[in-house]
Order: sequence, then structure tokens, then C-alpha cells
Amino acid sequence: MAVVEELIRSETDGAISFGNHKLARKGKVEDYRHGGDLLKVKTYSEMTKLEKNGMFLYESVPGTSVLNFVEKEDGVAFIVEGDEDAQITIGLTDGKAYEVSVDGESIGAIKTGFGGKLSLSVELEEADEVSVKIVQI
Repeated sequence: MAVVEELIRSETDGAISFGNHKLARKGKVEDYRHGGDLLKVKTYSEMTKLEKNGMFLYESVPGTSVLNFVEKEDGVAFIVEGDEDAQITIGLTDGKAYEVSVDGESIGAIKTGFGGKLSLSVELEEADEVSVKIVQI
């Protein structure tokens, strides 16, 4: 498993990787500049959270390590790792429907409510990493 030792980093393809689910105590990086945005990450074994320009973008309980997180106009894609199954919440556009795929398998369409939050569960206990793709339909 590959944790993000520096807590957040920019990848050469424009994606970001963040989070370290192995930390016993909270780690935090504020005012990280990426693509013209300011990012803030808080992470440890119990929770990982990412904000962009002061707005909610990602949260997992328990904590996860997220690799190659790409945010597009119509959704997000990333790879997630962790020691146990996780509940993930993503900040998207409110009142829109999204097709959600986990490890290439569709888990169906999920509609965001007020505030644009979409929640899903990923089974990480038996897997090294799980790919997640969320696309607006």
C-alpha cells in the first residue's frame, strides 16, 4: 500500500494524491497550491478530509490514502486505499444524478441532495486499492 507521506502532492498528469491512513495522530497541510486552487487536507487513521478553496471536496471515515484524484467538470475519479472498509463522501453539484463505478463495476446512479454531497461505501479490507469513478448523467 502506498500512503502519501507528504500528506498531499501534485502528480505530473495534473492529478493530486493525498491522505495517510497509517497516521496515529492528525496531520494537516493548509494553503497547498494546485492548479490555481488552494487545498487543505486533514488526515489520520480515523478520517481523511480534503477542501478546495474553503469548500468541501472529499471525506472518508475511517481515514484513507487517495491516489490520482482527478476532478473534471462532470465528476471525479481516483484510487483509494485503506486498512478497512470506508464510507466516502464527495462534494459535487447539488440535485444532479451521477453514475458511480467501483473497481470498474457500476453500483448504480446516485443523486446528490442539497449541498451536492454524494456518499458511497468501498470495501477495502480485502483489496489493496479500489478505483472509483463518478460521472454526471
